[in-house]
Amino acid sequence: MSVSPTVLLIAGSPSDPSRSAALLDAVSLRLALRGELKVERLNIRELPAEALLLAEWGHPAIVKALAQVQRARAIVVATPVYKAAYSGVLKVFLDLLPQTALKDKTVLPLATGGSPHHMLALDYALRPVLQSLSARHILPGVYATDAQIPRSTEGIYAPAAEISTRLDEAVATLLAEGFRLPPPTRFDPVLFSQVRCSV
Repeated sequence: MSVSPTVLLIAGSPSDPSRSAALLDAVSLRLALRGELKVERLNIRELPAEALLLAEWGHPAIVKALAQVQRARAIVVATPVYKAAYSGVLKVFLDLLPQTALKDKTVLPLATGGSPHHMLALDYALRPVLQSLSARHILPGVYATDAQIPRSTEGIYAPAAEISTRLDEAVATLLAEGFRLPPPTRFDPVLFSQVRCSV
């Protein structure tokens, strides 16, 4: 019996709900279209704070989280950006990982921030850390400003159309680079001979 390859979604926001979590949710929905993939989620803020800060590798929650990273073939990391740096909770977790934790894995970074000026944090802050963990391939990230992930009157964050399109492209690249899979299709293709039109 074959085991489905796993994509691990890592939520690096210290709060919930959050805009970076909304990006992760959108990616999860797109990956759910692929029945051959198993999607897991790791919310770092739910890990015991003391175990994280003291690097208690033997703590059951930390052991479980590290095991999730180890068995994943691809990883999607989402974080808010503060002062041109990724979140503190994500930093603490990444510091726990062994140097080869991301070896042979494809990584898709996602980030949100208050303005476009923080966009470079993906390349200059997060990407070098992911590279230091031996990631096989780090895909071009998706960055969204707060305005591009508006909050509804019900308090739900949802990516705007422009960001949704970029997420479509990012997931298609993740499937191709990480799993050699074609992009998901939302509709069955229609043959030209079946098209009916009137003038």
